Formats: sequence, C-alpha cells, structure tokens
Amino acid sequence: MSKLRLVDAKTAEKLLLSLNIKVRQKGSHAFYRHIDGRTTTLPHHKGRQLSRPLMRESLREIELSVDDYNRHLGNI
Repeated sequence: MSKLRLVDAKTAEKLLLSLNIKVRQKGSHAFYRHIDGRTTTLPHHKGRQLSRPLMRESLREIELSVDDYNRHLGNI
C-alpha cells in the first residue's frame, strides 16, 4: 500500500473536479457528487492541509484507491 500524500483543499478540489462534479458549497465545506451517485465533502480552510484520516475517508467514499489518488495527483 502506498503512502497517502497530504494536500491542501485547493489541490484536492482540482482532483475531485477532474473526477466528480461540484454540487454546492456551504460556508467552508464543499460538497461533491459523481454522476453515478458517489458523494464526499471536504472543508476549505486556507493555508491548511487536509488530514490523512479525512482524505482516506473521502477516497473511500468516492471509491478511489491510494495508488490511483497518487497517480491522479501526478497529472494535476
């Protein structure tokens, strides 16, 4: 299993927009929904990286492996 790379909310949003459709944002939380129904929510706090447990949960919700996540980050 590969190590999960930490990213900030802006980078995570670029990744999710390439995979999902942004549905809405309420305050500092953005809600994403894929065409096939998978959803996840991420906080947007400027200057802070998203924690590993939060990213693992989001990846699990959108059914994306850590290896695929790292591969997609390399393309951004």
